[in-house]
Amino acid sequence: MTFHSILFNEPTGDLDADKLEAPPFFHDLNLDQLITRITADFEEYGLAPFYYARLNELDAIAYRQEIMQELDDKTLMQCIRAFSAKMSVMRQRLNQRKRFDYKYTIERLFLEAVEIYCEAVDHLLQDLNAFDLQSRGLRGFREYLEQYCALDSFRNLVTETEKLKRDLSAIRYCLLINGNSVTVRRYKEEPDYSVAVEETFEKFRDPSSNRYRLEVRDWEGMNHVEAEIQTGIALLNPEVFRSLESFSVSHAQYLDEKISRFDQEVQFYIAYLTYLEKFRRAGLSFSRPELSQTSKEVKGYKTFDFALAGNLIEAKTAVVCNDFFLQGAERILVVSGPNQGGKTTFARTFGQLHYLASLGCFVPGEKIRLFLCDRLFTHFEREEDISNLRGRLQDDLFRIHQILQQVTPNSVLVMNEIFSSTTLKDAIYLSKKILSKISALDLLAVCVTFLDELASFNEKTVSMVSIVDADNPAVRTYKLERRPADGLAYALAIAEKYQVTYEWIKERMKT
Repeated sequence: MTFHSILFNEPTGDLDADKLEAPPFFHDLNLDQLITRITADFEEYGLAPFYYARLNELDAIAYRQEIMQELDDKTLMQCIRAFSAKMSVMRQRLNQRKRFDYKYTIERLFLEAVEIYCEAVDHLLQDLNAFDLQSRGLRGFREYLEQYCALDSFRNLVTETEKLKRDLSAIRYCLLINGNSVTVRRYKEEPDYSVAVEETFEKFRDPSSNRYRLEVRDWEGMNHVEAEIQTGIALLNPEVFRSLESFSVSHAQYLDEKISRFDQEVQFYIAYLTYLEKFRRAGLSFSRPELSQTSKEVKGYKTFDFALAGNLIEAKTAVVCNDFFLQGAERILVVSGPNQGGKTTFARTFGQLHYLASLGCFVPGEKIRLFLCDRLFTHFEREEDISNLRGRLQDDLFRIHQILQQVTPNSVLVMNEIFSSTTLKDAIYLSKKILSKISALDLLAVCVTFLDELASFNEKTVSMVSIVDADNPAVRTYKLERRPADGLAYALAIAEKYQVTYEWIKERMKT
């Protein structure tokens, strides 16, 4: 294969990162929080846009899945990290040049950057050759590296860099300091007086005392005296410094575009897999999902809300996992149950799974099978916005109408407690109209609702109920079961609204 990118299997898969923004459903699914955490330690690479662009082809997703699975090997990951660390130092050297006005310092930093680059590329190829790579992406990149490292242009770059470094290191000179006068002249085998000074004062060294020790700060800059000394050295060694100048000009474009691109794009995998580590240490599972563009029979075991789980782990709180499946003609998961019982969390989980899978990422859970949708839509409750002059109900209707104009049979829709601002009768009527439209389109959907009547709407709807503790109905388990709605969801919502739940009554009895 001809290597193009470690993220895209085809050249047409390129994205314009500068123009990408987070999809509109990111906030509803808490994906904005998740991506911020994943990319937090990788700011220099600008990774967020890579998580904004989902893939639409199964082969493009499989291309990434293969790479992510292979990079899950800690030894291989360490080799890639070592390469990235060297490339980061290379960029630091290039950026340091901007802080100097002294010609030879700028050219010397450029030489160091090229030296680091050559070493990084050579070592990476050696490291990759030690692995029996299986993914198309990494095998393709290794083949490209082999061809690149064998090019005369690269070998000449390595040779010139090494020679110039040796020539600069071989320079010897003397400094004559007399008051405010500093003279640079050629080295004539004079003794090194610094050694003699150290030997003279060695007897005064007292390792047990720090009383006279002065901490000297690292100083990356250069003052005018040092700059003049450098100029004097250059005048005494014109050939070497002419070579240094020529090197900076002739190799100004030394950085290979595909290798530089690999260094940035591979961080997509490194950042994601690094973030997974704390979840795995907590005993949570991630897996490579099976995807289909034809079958809408989806399933997932031990799934969880990826964004919420991060908060729970930090708080040292247990993460509750849930299972789900749709088979045959089933298309819509209608989730009911008491408030604060995990319904919205499950809806977010369903949306997160489908989106992350479309990026080619591992997803939370085991034995995951998902549908590769063309678009993902969400409809969550919003605070009333007085600027649009619409009430809560009108706003719900306006937004769901926009969504239903855009969805196709291949879309996925996640709805969370819509029409809660109107009467029970109207909410049931409007919700059934929505479900009727969704059913006719045959699209996959999750509908979180307080209306138990929707759970058995038709043969395409499946009821899932958030259950409570059998001994104490006031205690939420955050587990969802596939079973008929129990008729208590709306009653409990009303009881909580009017403060006549068990907890409220018990509190009143105390007073």
